[in-house]
Amino acid sequence: MATAPPPTRTLEEILRECAPLLVAFSGGVDSAYLAYAAQQAAPGAVLALIADSASLPRADLEAALLFARTHGIACEVVRTHELEREDYRRNDPQRCYYCKDELFRSMEAERARRPQFRALAYGVNADDRLELRPGHRAAQDHGVRAPLLEAGLGKAEVRARARAAGLEVWDKPAAACLASRVAYGIEVTAPVLARIEAGEAALHRLGFRQVRVRFHQEIVRLEIARAELPRALDLEMADRLTKIFKELGFGYVTLDLEGYRSGAMHEALVPLRSR
Repeated sequence: MATAPPPTRTLEEILRECAPLLVAFSGGVDSAYLAYAAQQAAPGAVLALIADSASLPRADLEAALLFARTHGIACEVVRTHELEREDYRRNDPQRCYYCKDELFRSMEAERARRPQFRALAYGVNADDRLELRPGHRAAQDHGVRAPLLEAGLGKAEVRARARAAGLEVWDKPAAACLASRVAYGIEVTAPVLARIEAGEAALHRLGFRQVRVRFHQEIVRLEIARAELPRALDLEMADRLTKIFKELGFGYVTLDLEGYRSGAMHEALVPLRSR
């Protein structure tokens, strides 16, 4: 768990102190609520920036743009180039550092063009395990503020606040970039990410809500929320899943009986005896 000091200021106070600010916006509940709260605290002094690359599903991009339009949040898309970085593509446990480093460099470039913006912010919250988030180290290296963390707001409170504000994302399942589905040590490439995106889109079309398509070269490991697993275990559904993923080029199609869990790829880094 994060070990931030006890907050002495409210989120609104922190956001007013940061304004005018640029907010890293992915469309997930944390970044969406952060962008919304910033706009409420400092109207007209917030610009949400969406980092677009092959690691962002097209459906997530469209949903984020729709959210911004719906709630009157100024929003722009910036192209990031993490796939051009060898240190990112090699996909070691520090991959998220290089991803966020690329994002924050792009945001700094935007701030250089628009010097009226004083600060950069992103949506890590007080429940996030920072030791498993190399991206937070990148944020610190670039001086990026983490207002939700600074205000001591965990995931449950962020969701509760988003619901109270009438934000449609309040119960949106946790999300992460497509590269997080690739087993460490396997190169991250645009074709690999496209296969993962197609697989997850197919699962959503079948009605599954919380899913991950984990890429292990010839093997695909499907994580589906435990509440939805009985439907996935039906033999007819199993045949449909097999057909879908064989057509996507996987030699073996597996269903993870532990179900969906955030950060499952980190498990390979922990010795079995210590789990």
